Amino acid sequence: MNKPSIYGLTLDQLYAWLAERGHSKYRASQVWDWLYRKRVTDFAAMEDVHPECIQLLAESFAILTLDEHVKQESADGTIKFLFRLQDGNLIETVLMRHKFGLSVCVTTQVGCNIGCSFCASGLLAKSRDLTSGEIVEQIMKVQLHLDQTGQGEKVSHLVVMGIGEPFDNFKNLIDFIKVVIDHKGLAIGARHITVSTSGLAGKIKEFADLDLRVNLAISLHAPNNELRTRIMKINRAIPIEELMVAIEYFLDKTNQRITIEYILLKDVNDQVEHALELAELIKARPRLAKLANVNLIPYNPVDEHSQYQRSAQESVRAFYDVMKKQGVSVSVRLEHGTDIDAACGQLRSKQIKKAE
Repeated sequence: MNKPSIYGLTLDQLYAWLAERGHSKYRASQVWDWLYRKRVTDFAAMEDVHPECIQLLAESFAILTLDEHVKQESADGTIKFLFRLQDGNLIETVLMRHKFGLSVCVTTQVGCNIGCSFCASGLLAKSRDLTSGEIVEQIMKVQLHLDQTGQGEKVSHLVVMGIGEPFDNFKNLIDFIKVVIDHKGLAIGARHITVSTSGLAGKIKEFADLDLRVNLAISLHAPNNELRTRIMKINRAIPIEELMVAIEYFLDKTNQRITIEYILLKDVNDQVEHALELAELIKARPRLAKLANVNLIPYNPVDEHSQYQRSAQESVRAFYDVMKKQGVSVSVRLEHGTDIDAACGQLRSKQIKKAE
């Protein structure tokens, strides 16, 4: 039987787990330090931890449970990892290099049920949620890769934008965040983490109530219900009006800036009238207008979604200019890994097809 990854335990959970078995809080702190500061991958390497505790941990947990199946490296330094889970499923994790540091994009589910018609992640329906340990381990595998290069580089930023809907795996997502922000471990600042959601309104409010200070990004991609329902199935259950109420709740609770993600699809949602409508949607809510930034995202075409194409540069510029003139904060996402399988879920989908 497969053992769960010990990375799935928060520090408080590790304290409690070991305490129930007669071990001290100090012992848990030692183990935590070996895992995240010294980054050992074998319990036996924890030299100053009592042998009885080592045996207990080794009998109950694994440290590494993901196998590197494929690694693609881009000319711009982006690395896309395809990891095989213990049950044979495949997931993607991406390392991106920015001027501000090294960012990792993690996956939270095996497949996705949200049903965005342009997205490679949803080509295969969700088969299960990832455990918190499997999410944390994606960061650790990337960090261990960096450690091997001998350059002293460290993962500094996280984006939860890989395969799956993070808020559909809420508890494991929150445990993952608590592990990576812990100042005694990886110590990645909450403000350096962004979670993207397609718009699960109830979970957005719950996330706001936790006050984790983590950044929130909303995958909107359309300025009205008719168009959004056409390209994003979730809008049938949670229309834009309900989503906006949840967003305003988040802003009132946290006073944090928020990102509105908008993938530009040629002749679908990239016209001047769409830009004007999006600007009005935002400006009608003063707090949103003050705290939102619209991030325009160039589309990475997917073979299975051939009805969608990348917007022309002229359309991107025109959309951007309209938003600027309307007084809305706007940016165009810098692309990474365009010479490899850039779209999220694309590498996984290709590998699964190859194996069939």
